[in-house]
Amino acid sequence: MASRRASDFTAFYEATFGRTVACAYAVVGDLREAEDAAQEAYVQAWRHWRDISGYDDPAAWVRHVAVNQSITRVRRRQTARRYLRRSGPPRAADPPDLTTVELVRALRSLTEETRRAVVLHHIADLPVAEIARMEEAPEGTIKARLARGRWALAAQLSESTDNGKEVRHA
Repeated sequence: MASRRASDFTAFYEATFGRTVACAYAVVGDLREAEDAAQEAYVQAWRHWRDISGYDDPAAWVRHVAVNQSITRVRRRQTARRYLRRSGPPRAADPPDLTTVELVRALRSLTEETRRAVVLHHIADLPVAEIARMEEAPEGTIKARLARGRWALAAQLSESTDNGKEVRHA
C-alpha cells in the first residue's frame, strides 16, 4: 500500500511539477525561488497525500500552495529590502586580533572531530552531554576529544616571554 502511495505521488509530481514551477515563477520572477516554492508545496502535498489525492484537482491545490509560498517569499524579500534601506549597511567587522589568528591556526591543526568538540564546548559553551548528542558519540568520547584538543592547543599556543617565563594561552 505504501509503495503504491509513493508511486502515485511520484507520477503526480512528475506530471505536474513543470506547471507548478511556471505558476510560481510568474509570481516571484525568479526561477530558483519558484523551484523552492514548488518543492515546499510538494513536501506539504506529500504529508497530506491521502487527503489531497482524493481531491478533484490535486494539482490545483499544489499550485495554490506554491503561489502562496511565492507571495510569502516576495513579501519577505521586500521587507528585508525596506529594513536594509532604513538601517543602512551593516558595520564592518573588526579584523581578528593576533590571539584569535593564532587560536584559529592552532584549531586547524586538530582533527575535525576534536576541533568540533573544542569549539562547541569552549567557544559555543555547550555542555558535554549536548555535544555527545549532536555528534552521536558517547560522552566519554567527547571528553577524550576535549582532553586531546586542550593538550594539543596548549602545546601550540605556549610561548616564551622576554624574561623566559612561559605563558600559556589555552
